[in-house]
Amino acid sequence: MPKSRNKRKNSKPRKSSAGRSKPAPSSPPTRSAQAVAETLLHALEPGASTHTDAEHQAQQLIYHAWEMVHARDRVELAKQALALWSDCADAWLILAEDEANTLAQACECYQQAVAAGERALGKQAFVDDVGHFWGLLATRPYMRARQGLARLLKEMGRTDEAAGHLREMLRLNPGDNQGNRYLLLHLLLAAGHDDETAVLLDEYAGDCLSEWVYGRALLAYRQHGVSVMADRLLQAALECNAFVPAYLLGRRRIPRELPAMFGPGDNNEAIAYAADYKLIWKQTSGALEWLKSGLGKQTS
Repeated sequence: MPKSRNKRKNSKPRKSSAGRSKPAPSSPPTRSAQAVAETLLHALEPGASTHTDAEHQAQQLIYHAWEMVHARDRVELAKQALALWSDCADAWLILAEDEANTLAQACECYQQAVAAGERALGKQAFVDDVGHFWGLLATRPYMRARQGLARLLKEMGRTDEAAGHLREMLRLNPGDNQGNRYLLLHLLLAAGHDDETAVLLDEYAGDCLSEWVYGRALLAYRQHGVSVMADRLLQAALECNAFVPAYLLGRRRIPRELPAMFGPGDNNEAIAYAADYKLIWKQTSGALEWLKSGLGKQTS
């Protein structure tokens, strides 16, 4: 099934006061479909009748905002939603993505979104609903906000903070509908936290996307060097996606505009993986040479 890179198409990154681009938005590209789905789920969810009129109207404005083409229209509807209900996390999320002009401003909006989501859920939800977040509709604005904050902190180089948010989201929702494990995996490998990386990889052992299988191979090489185990995991990764090595080894150029969607094992997935992980492979001493030798074993 095709996977989205979770970025809005044709968005133009804004420059921060530090000269760095603001990261692409964290919320889904198919917002109209999501709005329809969540509206239906909202009506069916147990306890839906207890939602206040202001909360309901604010969230409906957000669903409408997601359908807007222009950022200024989304921002206007988000501000209307906040005027109705100050704890509308999704409204703060829109302001972070569409109004903030610097990384600092975006970070403030994401933090406001997370705080609003926490207040809207109440403290007891973080006791009673652990393990079921995202499955419960009311938790989704909070989870969207916290993932957005984690992505931004990662972009700002505040990687320890970002990792902390991602770990907590995986605790709240181990089913990981949002793909937070992929963000955490990248942070852990980049930081050289190999022991924690091994635990994370094992927790989602059935994952067959390139990030996971190539991550497992790279970790084995780091921990054991050229070995039977590392070679076996590398061959498994090559079978999963044979396009990846060409981009990691520089035999094919990674395009400036990354694909918006990809499927398991296809060329777009290889591009997406290499764009994120080429530097990590390069910084792991001998890894690219080992990868190249693994290709020789595959064809021999």
